[in-house]
Amino acid sequence: MSTIGKSRGLTRLADEDGYFTMVALDQRPPLIAAIAKAKSIAPEAVTFADMLSVKRLLVKALAEDASSMLLDPNFAIPAAIDILPSKTGFIVTLEDHRFEETPAGRRSRAIDNWSVEKIRRVGGDAVKVLAWYRPDAGRDVIAHQQAFVRTVGAECRRYDIPYVLELLVYPFPDNAAHTTDYVESPDKKAELVIESVREFAKPDYGVDLFKLETPMPAASLPAMDGSGAAQGAAAAFAEIGGICRKAGIPWVLLSGGATPAQFDRVLGYSYAAGAQGFLAGRTIWLDAVQNHFPDEDAVLSALDQDGRKRLRDLTVLTREKAKPWSGNFRTADFAFEGDFAARYA
Repeated sequence: MSTIGKSRGLTRLADEDGYFTMVALDQRPPLIAAIAKAKSIAPEAVTFADMLSVKRLLVKALAEDASSMLLDPNFAIPAAIDILPSKTGFIVTLEDHRFEETPAGRRSRAIDNWSVEKIRRVGGDAVKVLAWYRPDAGRDVIAHQQAFVRTVGAECRRYDIPYVLELLVYPFPDNAAHTTDYVESPDKKAELVIESVREFAKPDYGVDLFKLETPMPAASLPAMDGSGAAQGAAAAFAEIGGICRKAGIPWVLLSGGATPAQFDRVLGYSYAAGAQGFLAGRTIWLDAVQNHFPDEDAVLSALDQDGRKRLRDLTVLTREKAKPWSGNFRTADFAFEGDFAARYA
C-alpha cells in the first residue's frame, strides 16, 4: 500500500488544478553551450561559477510561475535551493550527463555519490532519470538501460517517491547525423519512440510520470489541419497516449530545444492524445541566456519580458487543451484507529 507518498509527490509537481506546468533547469551540456555562445568562449572555458550564476537567475525569474522545477545536484541545487519557493514542486535529477557511447548504443549511469535516498533526504518531491534508449540498440546496451531504469524504480518504490522517466532516442555513431549534443535526432522514427514508451510502461519499471519527446521531429511536424500527414502524426501521438492510459501513467512533453512555435504544435498534438502538461526548458529560457549572459540584469529583464511570458502562454495552452491529473489516495477503506499506520508499508 506504499503509494500515498508517490501520489502526494505528484500532487506537488502539478498546480492546484492538476496541470503539470514544469520548468527544466537541470540541463548541463546544453546550458554550457549557451553560456559559451553568450560569452564567445569555448565550452571548456565555462566555469562552475558561470553555471551557478545562470541557474540562480533562472530560478529567480521563473519559479513563481512554474508548478514545479527540475534541478540537478551538481549546479542548480547549490545555486538556488534557498530561493526555490515553498509552493513550487522540487524534482531532482539522478542521471549523469556523461553517458558511455558505444557502437551498439548509449549506457546511462547515476551521478557520482548521488542516489534516490539522497534525493528524498534533500527534500525532493520526485526523482527524474533520463535514459537514452533505442529498441534497436545492441542486446547488452538494452539490457543495461533496462536494468538501470528498473533499479531506480525499485528504489523509488522503497522510498515512496515519484519516478519521472525521460526517454530520448539518439543516433548511432555511424549515422551521418550523429552528435552527442542534447538535440533532437532529425531522422528519428516514430516507432522507436512508441516502442520505447511501450517497454517502460510495464509495471516492473515503476514509472509514475513520463517525460517524453515528440514521436517525430518537431521541425517537421505538420500543422493540425486534417491532412493525411496530420492524421499520421496524430495517430503516432494517440498510440503513445493509449499506452500511457492503459498503464495508468500520466505523461508530459519535453521541449528538446524546439522553437516556441514548434513546441506549441507538439503540445497541440500531445494534448489531443491525452498528455497532461509539459516539463520544458530551453524553449522558455534559452534566448535570454545565450543573448545576454553574463549581464545578469539583462538576462533577468529578458526572462521577465519573454521567458515568463512564454511560460505563462504555455500554461494557458495547457489549461485550455490538456486533461488535469488527480491522485488516488485510497483512504476510504480504513476502519479503525491504527489501521492506516499498520497497513502502510
